[in-house]
Amino acid sequence: MNERVHVKVPRTAKQGEVIRVMTKLNHPMESGWRRRQDGEIVPKDLIGEFSCEFGGAEVFKAEFDSGTSGNPYLSFFVRVNNSGRFRFIWSGQNGERYYKEAEIEVI
Repeated sequence: MNERVHVKVPRTAKQGEVIRVMTKLNHPMESGWRRRQDGEIVPKDLIGEFSCEFGGAEVFKAEFDSGTSGNPYLSFFVRVNNSGRFRFIWSGQNGERYYKEAEIEVI
């Protein structure tokens, strides 16, 4: 389900350059405390974890709690020494997983 995951990674970078990586997940982040107009509780639906791998190694990880707003957005920095592929993994507390990949060429 990559239509929910948005990423922004530069197409190219110089060897050893520190690049900014951005990602966003379209997700409602329901805490399980809110009620609908009919009084029924909206089921809990949270993203619990995010990780980013580059070249098979984890380069960034974050954990989320019920206070995280809908459509979470992350921005972080990574030093790249060689060309490779980023893999973004958002994991929900109900077992769902959302993936996206992006490549970068080191020149």
